[in-house]
Amino acid sequence: MSSGSDSANDEDSDNKSTETLRPQFWSRFALSELNHSEWEALCDGCGSCCLIKYIDDEHVSDDDNSHEAEMVEYTDVTCQLMDCATGYCQHYDTRQEHVPDCIQLTMENLPQMMWLPSHCAYKRLYKGQGLPSWHLLLTQDAVATQQQMRAANVGVAGRCVSEIGMSDEEMETRVVNWVNP
Repeated sequence: MSSGSDSANDEDSDNKSTETLRPQFWSRFALSELNHSEWEALCDGCGSCCLIKYIDDEHVSDDDNSHEAEMVEYTDVTCQLMDCATGYCQHYDTRQEHVPDCIQLTMENLPQMMWLPSHCAYKRLYKGQGLPSWHLLLTQDAVATQQQMRAANVGVAGRCVSEIGMSDEEMETRVVNWVNP
């Protein structure tokens, strides 16, 4: 790759990180109309999507994802990049370099991901629902949001374990019921 391409990619990356958030963008625009910064701002940082899950998609057709939420079991086991104390990915921006099969949520693959937790802003907006009352975009206060998320029993911080060194058999015994699809 030429250095010209590299600088163009760096420029695109810089532009994405400096895009501004339009006022009330989540209620004024369709998900497909959001810029990169707005899309990323929808994430509440709960970490639930990083938990190992078992999805029984045997009875779910590609055209009908409405039952997919009923067919998922979450474990308390997370991806190797998760900091289980904080509940945040240790290498979010470069996660796919470290974990190639990490799923990057996009507007295109969102319809196939209805296994996301019921509080997930992406899923809620896709289904025509509003943001949870504790979402940072509504509270504008990170501490209040974290406190309200804990009160709502949302998030993996302090209650997950890393997949590192864990056998598939052990993971299967770690199904939890504190994530609601």
